[in-house]
Amino acid sequence: MRRRTRTLVGAALLALFLAVYALAALAAAVMLQVMDNRWIEVAYYAVAGLLWIVPAGLLIRWMAWAS
Repeated sequence: MRRRTRTLVGAALLALFLAVYALAALAAAVMLQVMDNRWIEVAYYAVAGLLWIVPAGLLIRWMAWAS
């Protein structure tokens, strides 16, 4: 796959992943009822807000990989 095509596919996948991840994190917060305790809510959103970086970084590395 050419780098330009891989970048286009990767960008589309990244946008889709982030949308699905944000909805899943929100649904998990509601199901876990993290709003009951303010400190648990802050910790949950801090972790959930940083957790997406690992798969996004792997996808970006794949997009930048020269063939």
